[in-house]
Amino acid sequence: MGERLGPDLTPRRWLAAHAAGQRGWLALAALAGFLVGVLTIVQMLLLALIVSRLLVDGASVASLGGTFLALAAVLPLRALAQWGQELAGQEASLRIRRAVRGELLDHLAAMGPVRAGARHTAGLASQLVEQVEALDGYFARFLPQLRLAVALPLMILAVVLWLDWLAALFLLLAAPLIPLFMALVGIGAERLNQAQFAAVSRLAGHFLDRVRGIGTLQLFHRTEAATREVERAADDYRRLSMRTLRLAFLSSAVLEFFASVAIAVVAIYVGFGLLGYIDYGPSPQLTLFTGLLVLLLAPEFFQPLRSLAQHYHDRAAALGVADGMVALLSEPASDQRLREPMPVRETDQLVSLANVTLHHPGRGRVLGPVDLTVQRGEILAITGPSGVGKSALLQLLAGFVAPDQGERRVMDGLSFAWMDQRPLLIHGSLADNLRLAAPVASDAELHQALRHAGLAEVVDALPDGLATSLGERGSGLSGGQAQRLALARVFLSDAPLVLLDEPTASLDEGSEAKVIESLRELAAAGRTLVIATHHPALMALATRRIALSRGDERGDNA
Repeated sequence: MGERLGPDLTPRRWLAAHAAGQRGWLALAALAGFLVGVLTIVQMLLLALIVSRLLVDGASVASLGGTFLALAAVLPLRALAQWGQELAGQEASLRIRRAVRGELLDHLAAMGPVRAGARHTAGLASQLVEQVEALDGYFARFLPQLRLAVALPLMILAVVLWLDWLAALFLLLAAPLIPLFMALVGIGAERLNQAQFAAVSRLAGHFLDRVRGIGTLQLFHRTEAATREVERAADDYRRLSMRTLRLAFLSSAVLEFFASVAIAVVAIYVGFGLLGYIDYGPSPQLTLFTGLLVLLLAPEFFQPLRSLAQHYHDRAAALGVADGMVALLSEPASDQRLREPMPVRETDQLVSLANVTLHHPGRGRVLGPVDLTVQRGEILAITGPSGVGKSALLQLLAGFVAPDQGERRVMDGLSFAWMDQRPLLIHGSLADNLRLAAPVASDAELHQALRHAGLAEVVDALPDGLATSLGERGSGLSGGQAQRLALARVFLSDAPLVLLDEPTASLDEGSEAKVIESLRELAAAGRTLVIATHHPALMALATRRIALSRGDERGDNA
């Protein structure tokens, strides 16, 4: 499902749309389950026939050799059909989960890093991994069983009706109680599962925030308080999980009670009928064969309904998951954002904006209208007071967001490097972080990029060199060293356009000078630089300046 969601799409419709995409595998799973039911009836018929022939007709075991062989053949066939049902259900579930994960990733890409970045990474990770996997039971087991819960009891009811209509009436009266109770339980289970998945997303985000800020917490002696906060959040999730489990066990117990009572009523009827205490309706015609077959089929009549009840909580879990996923997929990613940018008209232009504006939800217009053309080889400085839209302009140039109106044109095949005042650094070695920009770069190329960025001496002085491990978000490096490591990645990339958002913010004078010198080297190598900055030295480096102001959003060229 790659299409955009309509405003009226509910979690149920979204799940149904994905199920429709794997209709063939789900139908195959249901067909295999129906075959299991047919073979089960044959098995019970053969068992009742063997017992009746042995006890009533006095037949020898040898004379029933063919019947025993038929029974022996039915058992592996039934096992094979059960295996096929499981295999087909799992295949459908696997394909749907792959499609759901792809749909979520595609939508996050369409939202862009700015809008997607407003969501907590731990919550997104939980949705993409745990919550997508929580759909497995719904597609692999519940949906096939939903068809079987109708088809198999009707088939068994028809057989019992042929044998004894009064016994069939007892089964028919008891059958609606199970779906009715399942529906009542499902209303509460769905709400609990929604709350449970929301709680686990909050817990993941809460824990990740504390891990990321462990250094600050230790500095201010707040580790014990943070530990207690995580414990409270985990305990809230535990209580929600236990409430869900209590509901599951309670519903299972009640369903088993109804099924057991109905089977007991049928057993009493068959027993008293065979003893001659009941002479109403078909009771006088009861034989050991028909009575035993009815008794054997009575549990099988309720088994599909009981299995559906077991998997009914998979449905509640899937609806709880789908509610959050539909909310994510419904976040705006307009057709304009999904549309490819138009090519630029002139070969010396890398990217151009024509009369573009940008709005953010809840803030209104944050930029525009703006006209801007970035020429090959220039150093463009974007200046202006804080909040005027310098970062938003860079995001528009990068394509992280698309204009609400106006036109963005880009040179065919253009790649760019991005660097801001909080560069992305992962938990791993220095080499791992550098190879984010050039996965196949050699150690010599990494060292050369570090020299260009003014960080080679620092890395060479480390005992492990490039193998030195960094913590979360570059823990272990100073702010200036993190900036220069990000600059080294820019040198490793072959992107002709480099976009920099306040690259010297919060740096000391020495680090600042080294970063500016590295930028000068980048420009000398023929790269095009676009820098959003307040810094006079970076403004002096520029060959062209654009000053944004709230009174004149189109800006002034200098």
